Amino acid sequence: MNKNYYKILWVLLCGVFLMNQPLQAQKKLRQTIDKMANEIEAKVIKWRHHIHQNPELSNREFKTAEMVAQHLKSLGMEVKTKIAHTGVVGILKGGKPGPVVGLRADMDALPVTERVELPFASKVKAKYNNKETGVMHACGHDTHVAILMGVAEVLSKIKKDLRGTVKFVFQPAEEGAPPGENGGARMMVAEGVLKNPDVDVMFGLHINSATEVGTIRYRPRGIMAAADRFVIKVKGKQTHGSTPWTGVDPITVSAQINSGLQTIISRQTQLTKEAAVISVGMIRGGIRNNIIPEECEMIGTIRTLDTKMQDIIHQKIKLTATKIAESAGATAEVEIDKHTPVTYNDPKLTAMMLPTLRRVAGRGKVQLIPAITGAEDFAFYALHVPSFFFFLGGMTPGQDPRTAAPHHTPDFRVNDKGMKLGVKMLSNLTVDYMMKKK
Repeated sequence: MNKNYYKILWVLLCGVFLMNQPLQAQKKLRQTIDKMANEIEAKVIKWRHHIHQNPELSNREFKTAEMVAQHLKSLGMEVKTKIAHTGVVGILKGGKPGPVVGLRADMDALPVTERVELPFASKVKAKYNNKETGVMHACGHDTHVAILMGVAEVLSKIKKDLRGTVKFVFQPAEEGAPPGENGGARMMVAEGVLKNPDVDVMFGLHINSATEVGTIRYRPRGIMAAADRFVIKVKGKQTHGSTPWTGVDPITVSAQINSGLQTIISRQTQLTKEAAVISVGMIRGGIRNNIIPEECEMIGTIRTLDTKMQDIIHQKIKLTATKIAESAGATAEVEIDKHTPVTYNDPKLTAMMLPTLRRVAGRGKVQLIPAITGAEDFAFYALHVPSFFFFLGGMTPGQDPRTAAPHHTPDFRVNDKGMKLGVKMLSNLTVDYMMKKK
């Protein structure tokens, strides 16, 4: 064999070695993340218990925000506070140039009195809509905060190996700002949370009480519905309850409108395309048993997963309410507030990160799901940058999902063991995205 043969062989071997180095480095980084997530699990659980025991309502997450800010500062991050009232942002600059990855956790609790018997159960009381109520993390936001605090600690320890920057976004008021106030993701975006440095992608998760620990559920495109609020004011003619024919009864008209609204979904909407829901949550009118009032007010929610269907349903609600009222000699004024858009998972980003989901959770533990008619204001980030939002299992293994208490109820509970996968998943999604976009 001539000398050229050995030279070519040597060049090929060197090429294989050099090509293999990044793969080995990535593998080592993944192993480091898994090891640190295991080591930090007890700390994450402790944080979660503290937050759960000390819940705060929307735009009032003062102590939670302070706890988060202190933690991020202790990790050496640049920290910004008081964004959208109580929001906190930590910026972690990696050792190498690359994209900016945003990770989000919501911090607020709900006006729900806890019934679950836990050593860290909430005993907090507060006023909501001028009524005394218990306060509870009845949607799992306490786990989201603890998970992201854990991710911040893991990634800060490997920042020299990060090919980019991470923005840790701790958001207030996902459940909605109090009446008369602004807040939530919409306000975070308006106050520049996606700028300086500009975020390239956003990742977020939501724990789920009816999904088994260790399981991830996802969907490309629309995963959660748009949520719109409507108010219908029906005006009739006040009269004595004993002689309804001498007036126009707005309560009866409201009942007929409520029935009519349901036919919009069952008979006038293409439900094979996407799901849709109209629900009246409040009807109020009158002051005495024998007085037919002059006015009745209906307040409700609209859930849609398609913007064209959303516009059509809005039009039909106005038409149905006004025409039913007119047929009875009453009038109806309809106001519709587009509150939260569809939570949209960018299809390309979802496909890019699906191998990470399967590797970290295990292929059999990653499930494609139909869309959900619940809403999530993570949607506002997805309006501006490619985003991916998924569900994390929080139900005790072996439990029947039908027995799991729904979110927003006094009996809601999730298993602490579900959080470690959340730490691993957000950490790996960040690192893998940076590696793929280098």
